[in-house]
Amino acid sequence: MGCPPQAARQWSMRSWTVDEARAYLPRLRELVGLIDAALVPGPEPGTQALPAGSEHAEAAIAELHGGGIVLRRLDIGLVDFPWRGPDGELRLLCYQLDEPDLAWWHRPEDGFAGRRPIADITWPA
Repeated sequence: MGCPPQAARQWSMRSWTVDEARAYLPRLRELVGLIDAALVPGPEPGTQALPAGSEHAEAAIAELHGGGIVLRRLDIGLVDFPWRGPDGELRLLCYQLDEPDLAWWHRPEDGFAGRRPIADITWPA
């Protein structure tokens, strides 16, 4: 099981370092706030949509997409930053807005349930 080809292409656009992703967190919080504030109830029950004229929110989404950042769940501010580990393999730095710092990573196929602490990274020889 691997990451879907579309996702791999998207993530190949940019690979973040842990330090770069941590430095971007204030901007990330601002962008997610812009998107969240612009949402209105969608056509289906339990859905949300951006109304016409939401240029700031659309620009925020474009900035995230341009950086390869994947917004997984807006309701909890769950995002993934593509990252190449020391072994060159694609990993995802995983962050939620309520967390004080970027402290987790996971393999694309493992998802949120497979999060591991950045501080405990051990790589095979």
